Amino acid sequence: MISLDKTDRKILRLLQVDGRMTNADLAEKINLSPSACLRRVQRIENSDIVDGYVMLVNQEAMGKPTSIFVDISLNSQSEESFDTFEQAVKDCPEIMECFLMSGDSDYLIRVVATDAQDFERIHKKHLSRFPGVARIRSNFALRTVCKKTMLEI
Repeated sequence: MISLDKTDRKILRLLQVDGRMTNADLAEKINLSPSACLRRVQRIENSDIVDGYVMLVNQEAMGKPTSIFVDISLNSQSEESFDTFEQAVKDCPEIMECFLMSGDSDYLIRVVATDAQDFERIHKKHLSRFPGVARIRSNFALRTVCKKTMLEI
């Protein structure tokens, strides 16, 4: 991990708000020359700090307004069971996030769907067919209270 000074942190804050900001605009906001700014951005990008750049798509506008959080427990705690399950999860397009958990269940996943009937399709076609699944518990989100993409720097 590289050490970040005050200017690097400001660059990260600004780019988290607007990843499409031009280098010239960024340089102006942090009071650096465009070439010095670009060198800093490239150094940050070449470290493990930046995962990538994305466009955040509004799931409701795309016809997938419903988020369902699903707790999944597996039959076995073997590494092979985890690997097989995790690959199946990665192949399911409606699963947006998956976390290996401690506690009562093995995994927590977030699924997006158009409505309850669409989730039933996803449950039948994917979730119930995942290898090694012992228990599935689903919770529908009623509304999103807070959704952040910016990490405090």
